[in-house]
Amino acid sequence: MLNAWLDGFQSLLHFKQLLFLSLGMIMGLVFGAVPGLGGTTALALLMPLTYGLDPITALALSGGVMGAVPMGGSISAILLNTPGSAPNAATCLDGYPLAQQGKAGLAIGAAASSNAIGGLIGTVSLLAVLPLSKRLVLSFGPPEFFLLSILGLVMVATASRGKMLRGLVAGGVGLMIAFVGFDQVTGTVRYTFGVQYLWDGVHLVPALIGLFAGAEMIKLWMKGGVISGSASGVRITRLTDGLLETFKHWPTVLRGSLIGTVVGAVPGVGGVVASFLSYSLTVQVSKDPDSFGKGNIQGVIAPEAAINAKDSSALIPTIAFGIPGGAEMAVFLGILVLHGMQPGPLMLINNQKEIYGLVWALTASCVLAGGLGLLFVRPLSMVTLLPAKKLAPVVMTVAFIGSWAVDQTIENVILSGVFAILGYAMSRLDYPRLPIVISLVLGAGLERNFHQTMSMSDGSLAVFFTRYICLILVACIAGALLLTPLRSTLKRLFPRTVAYPERRPS
Repeated sequence: MLNAWLDGFQSLLHFKQLLFLSLGMIMGLVFGAVPGLGGTTALALLMPLTYGLDPITALALSGGVMGAVPMGGSISAILLNTPGSAPNAATCLDGYPLAQQGKAGLAIGAAASSNAIGGLIGTVSLLAVLPLSKRLVLSFGPPEFFLLSILGLVMVATASRGKMLRGLVAGGVGLMIAFVGFDQVTGTVRYTFGVQYLWDGVHLVPALIGLFAGAEMIKLWMKGGVISGSASGVRITRLTDGLLETFKHWPTVLRGSLIGTVVGAVPGVGGVVASFLSYSLTVQVSKDPDSFGKGNIQGVIAPEAAINAKDSSALIPTIAFGIPGGAEMAVFLGILVLHGMQPGPLMLINNQKEIYGLVWALTASCVLAGGLGLLFVRPLSMVTLLPAKKLAPVVMTVAFIGSWAVDQTIENVILSGVFAILGYAMSRLDYPRLPIVISLVLGAGLERNFHQTMSMSDGSLAVFFTRYICLILVACIAGALLLTPLRSTLKRLFPRTVAYPERRPS
């Protein structure tokens, strides 16, 4: 195991890998600072551009992006009360009041250091769990992998509170799309409507580019105006004091990092839950809860530590089981597949060098992006003042060029356009997009494992109730489906009011 760690580390110690890691960090900071973009859009745009790179370089670039996005998002959250990415919304609660008090540097310094420490704790957790994951997945067979895929779909669909039914519908539509093309079991071609391009199924990379990058740019175009308000007049001082505050409140950092680590390992829950849960618990255990929402530095430290810790632990279900922990990891799955790495048990065995190279890249990005963000905090805040009508066409053009570059076919561009419209429509109708992505990623394996299970059991479903791991997974699926309606019922029967600080309007 030590050799695998060293091999992964040494794979990054080359000029090319370090250059692309740095480029990824810069892109992550910029996309993290611009509201509406974030890591998912950045990875979707980068995916086709990594086609000509070797796997280690592509993973270094991806790790740089994922590690730097939270830092970029915290800058716009603190200075402009406009979170660059959704998880940074919790940072607005106390970060923006600090900026209004002339303590923007204090908040940004605390965000940078807690990001770095949270990322390190998440990395240590990942390195500790990966060897155990390898042993666990080897005990799985087709029935277990089929139920695990179903569990991943159900958990993602039920993760968005109040949208369970919509999530399940979106997941079902995603499975219908995933079944397009040649069926390896029956040898027939399904739902292609005579289009030869669809014989290989719906291509994942162009679909993800359209569903996220394309849809977000349509939304930005329709919104119009500038992305956020004015950043003029904000004084950025006392950055060093912010770094010291993080170490002064080390229990808050540790608690937030552990919360992010646990939440990140649960597929479909995401960084928003991790950051707000960390913030809420910090308020509850504080001796002065009334100070939160008015500029308490712990209100910045807690969510930022959780966000970066979540990014590391989200790799566990993504790599070990092929079930992405969120939208960003779902797009990252596309990068792995594009470079011939199939997430799951075989990847843990055959691609250890690439896995640990990614872990080191993500760790380096978490630590270095904080310092880079502090150096370029002012220019990054100005990025959010770009007019949406000018930014959206540029990003959309780059996205479609990248989609074409994957196979150099115009059909990819058309597919990206179709999924961009679908993603925008789902956003307007308040349907979650993540279940569709999970279905596209898991659909082929889910179908294959089901057929293999039926062959093993002569068509009997009893196999799902005679293997102990299957019984655990069935219980988890039932619990995930029942938890949301049970929570709603209990809320109606036992209503209670919980006071949390409200986010101030921009």
